[in-house]
Amino acid sequence: MSELVTGEAVALELRPARLPSRALAVLIDLTVAVIAYIVVTIVLVATTASLDEAAQVALSIAAFLLVLVGGPIAVETLTHGRSLGKLACGLRVVRDDGGPIRFRHALVRGAIGAVEILMTFGVVACIASLVSARGRRLGDVFAGTLVVRERVPVARAGFVPPPPPWLAGRFSELDLSAVPDGLWLAIRQYLTRMQQLDPQVGWAMAERLASDLASRTGAPAPQGVPPAAYLAAVVQERQAREARRAFGSGPAEGRPTAGGGPTAGAPGGYGHPAVQPSDTPPPPSPVPYGGQASPVGGGPRVSADGARPAVPPEERPASGFAPPA
Repeated sequence: MSELVTGEAVALELRPARLPSRALAVLIDLTVAVIAYIVVTIVLVATTASLDEAAQVALSIAAFLLVLVGGPIAVETLTHGRSLGKLACGLRVVRDDGGPIRFRHALVRGAIGAVEILMTFGVVACIASLVSARGRRLGDVFAGTLVVRERVPVARAGFVPPPPPWLAGRFSELDLSAVPDGLWLAIRQYLTRMQQLDPQVGWAMAERLASDLASRTGAPAPQGVPPAAYLAAVVQERQAREARRAFGSGPAEGRPTAGGGPTAGAPGGYGHPAVQPSDTPPPPSPVPYGGQASPVGGGPRVSADGARPAVPPEERPASGFAPPA
């Protein structure tokens, strides 16, 4: 299985498409485009018979550019990387960081594709795909995109764990325009693999990524928020903005993103392997615990002999972080 690997040595579960499947998808798209071009040409010939030869040639060139070049660009933009051929072959065009493509990506791919696919009959595209380690043609290289396979086993699909509920929507005003795609890729793939890392190594990696992200946004992580939880909250905010930009709506604030997986309160979440920092004490409970009422302000409960009893699971915070010691 071919996988993308980030600079943090984290495997990306997007499988680059192979040349045969890509060639079949291009063949299907070209067949549909040529049929549409022939139909448009017949209509133009029938409706412009009274025009002079120069006008007919100009209309023919415009029809060629509109149908064979502009058509694929419009389809990939509107479907976010899924053309008819790619949909039939289970492929999709995504950005280098795994996100959905935009108009500028489709424009670069379509413009260069007119040269390396149409004018050279696909020879240049095949050579570039064979030379590239990830099977990218020249249009993908210049556009910063990648064609991946979507039909993968569900059990192997990675997901980004949602942040603790009390962090959802906290970074809605954060400026994310200066964060490069490479950093987003490293953060997202760390979050999908952090449960498989050594706790100490994962904590150090999260601190380094959080520091890089804070330097790009100009806003440091809030005091007492674990770096992994900070990363997850910012990634969720970015996903919500991408969804609003692409589809006009996004996940509701304060709710975990869809995708399943462990919740923020699951064991081995975002807390430190040894100490789980938190500035937010658990809410005071009106029910006494162990015969001693909670101190004012929701601080840790202490029994009559001065010992600190363990907090039962049902009284732990919903975020999965233990009360501060």
